[in-house]
Amino acid sequence: MTILIGIAAVADLALAALLVAVSGFVFGSGPESTHGGPLLLVGYSLAVIICIVAPIASFILSRRGKSGIGLAIAWLPPLGALVVMSLPLPY
Repeated sequence: MTILIGIAAVADLALAALLVAVSGFVFGSGPESTHGGPLLLVGYSLAVIICIVAPIASFILSRRGKSGIGLAIAWLPPLGALVVMSLPLPY
């Protein structure tokens, strides 16, 4: 179970790194930017924080004997990203 949580932790941290790397295209001032507003900034920041906190919480839960819940929490950000990416665009 710890191996699956470790793989999920790598996926979570890679997703956080991707979100930070792409943030310039969302909130930048250049012509290719979408000029994201304050609500998007809050959601984006929460997504990055969740991607960092989820593996930590899952390892803590695994150490306390609740590895199933920890595994579910660890895989929540990557699965959530897949769900969000499968939604149709609003325009």
